[in-house]
Amino acid sequence: MTDLTELMDYDEVMERFDPAVGLEVHVELNTATKMFCGCDNSPGGEPNTKTCPVCLGLPGSLPVVNGKAVESAIRIGLALNCSIAPWSRFARKNYFYPDMTKDFQTSQYDEPICFDGYVDLDVDGRTYRIDIERVHMEEDAGKLTHAGATGRIHDADYSLVDYNRAGTPLMEIVTKPILGLGAEAPVVARAYMAHLRELMLALGVSDARMEAGNMRCDANVSLAPKGSTTLGTRSETKNVNSLKSVEGALRYEICRQGAILAGGGRVVQETRHWHEEGWTSPGRSKEQAEDYRYFPEPDLVPVAPSEAWIEELRATLPEPPAQRRARLQAAWAFTDLEMRDVAGTPGSLDLIEATVAAGASAASARKWWLGELARRANEAGTELSELGVSAAQVAEVQRLVDAGTLNDKLAREVFDGLLAGEGTPDQVVAARGLAVVSDDDALGAAVDAAIAAQPDVAQKIRDGKVQAAGALIGAIMKQMKGKADAARVRELILSRLS
Repeated sequence: MTDLTELMDYDEVMERFDPAVGLEVHVELNTATKMFCGCDNSPGGEPNTKTCPVCLGLPGSLPVVNGKAVESAIRIGLALNCSIAPWSRFARKNYFYPDMTKDFQTSQYDEPICFDGYVDLDVDGRTYRIDIERVHMEEDAGKLTHAGATGRIHDADYSLVDYNRAGTPLMEIVTKPILGLGAEAPVVARAYMAHLRELMLALGVSDARMEAGNMRCDANVSLAPKGSTTLGTRSETKNVNSLKSVEGALRYEICRQGAILAGGGRVVQETRHWHEEGWTSPGRSKEQAEDYRYFPEPDLVPVAPSEAWIEELRATLPEPPAQRRARLQAAWAFTDLEMRDVAGTPGSLDLIEATVAAGASAASARKWWLGELARRANEAGTELSELGVSAAQVAEVQRLVDAGTLNDKLAREVFDGLLAGEGTPDQVVAARGLAVVSDDDALGAAVDAAIAAQPDVAQKIRDGKVQAAGALIGAIMKQMKGKADAARVRELILSRLS
């Protein structure tokens, strides 16, 4: 299936229309148990093995609210500058869907636990305020696997249901309509998602791995003619699960809607599916607002946190991510571009900070984590924090480099050994014989052999073309498999040929 939709040039859309954006972000909490029962909430496991009568919605089963999830919800709300409701309650959201056996979702409707918050974002030197309408608690649904060519329900031969995820504590963070962003709308939306992910990790309430579905976004966008005060008809791109995709989905929808409106057509209010190739396709129509027949959940008491408890939780909030980045950037003397790279690599800020605390310089810690180790994590399809190398080990490898025991090439081989579980950096160096050779006798013999093998290069050096020494150094390093002390090799070459 390919995208055959007519699109309007993005800049042309911006000349004629004003975009309005709304973001609904679902965050799975990392509590030990599910939202309303005692089932294991850890990811994975054989399908349908982490279930019970409550999360399967069997007759006669009664839910109980997860206190840790309520605590996490309040902390999220406080971190987003929300007011915390002194009294909130759950409701039943009724619909038919095969991944919820009870045919309703326990959620919050007109009385959410957190409301009226905001986030201030600095994007390319400009500050944008994103107003938060609400943060409410609910449960996730199960997981459907559609057996077909595209993995979508429309061409599936059959579907399989795994209820392990049903009942997972879920926070939904809903913005108010975001206006006035102009052409920057997709970029600001991406920055907002990055901020939320960073905040969830700092709070410790979620793994916030978008690619694993721990955090996902329903991205709404509509267009209105320039100067109009009436919002246009919106589309909602569902379950977008990467920062790049949030930006891409909004940009695509802006161009698609622009083409429809410019051609005299009418945008259909509907859900859309995002395709990683860079386009969206229709989901289901939302022309008429769906009546979910909300009514108060009769089996759950209201949630009424005391002011004292709210203040207790406020005291547990971490340093705001933006403030922490600014402090560390100043301490590490990183440029804005260097810090942007750190902020854009999940988990790297914590790892660099821990590596510096273990004795490495900030520059060397950044080099290893954002270079060699980020590459390896990419190849392994994992997060940096799960790669299998600790901050202390990286600091120890850098200590060996600083001491002259290793060069960067040999250090990369040490990381091979660490990832293979061969022990500490010192043990890997000893077992693999990776230490730099700095003995003058061994190096001198290699230098003499290289000079004899390349007399023309040697003559250039004698004639004052010192940069030609690089060819001899390269040959010696190759001969000694990268273990020669390059600085000492250079000194020996120049002393012999001066």
